[in-house]
Amino acid sequence: MTKDLNAVNSDANYLETLKLAVVDAIEDIKGFDITVMDVRKLTSMTSYMIVTSATSSRQAKAIADNVREKLKEKGYAIRGTEGEKEGEWVLVDLNDIVVHIMVPTTRAYYNLEQLWGEAENRRGHIKSDSNVD
Repeated sequence: MTKDLNAVNSDANYLETLKLAVVDAIEDIKGFDITVMDVRKLTSMTSYMIVTSATSSRQAKAIADNVREKLKEKGYAIRGTEGEKEGEWVLVDLNDIVVHIMVPTTRAYYNLEQLWGEAENRRGHIKSDSNVD
């Protein structure tokens, strides 16, 4: 069964609008080094991961609060938040987008962009059965 073309376009518009709303909310609180990763080919858990840096744990918490507040105002559901107590790495789960807000040392240590980039590169080397001669 295939998706109706209107449904596909609607999904794409929804994701684009959600993505832009998240980036705007991050920028409102001066989050920096924002990276948006399309992970739809790598996992079924989410469509995008957005990673941003904050200068301190206090700013990381403020960015997470602003993301939740702005998206709730627009009618988007917030699935959950993790890491606010410590604030070194705060995760906001919006279902279709997972937002990672990190202080620079934590971001450098975990290097999510490289981790997910390597997963994409490895996936490119895997051939499906239909491509086998």
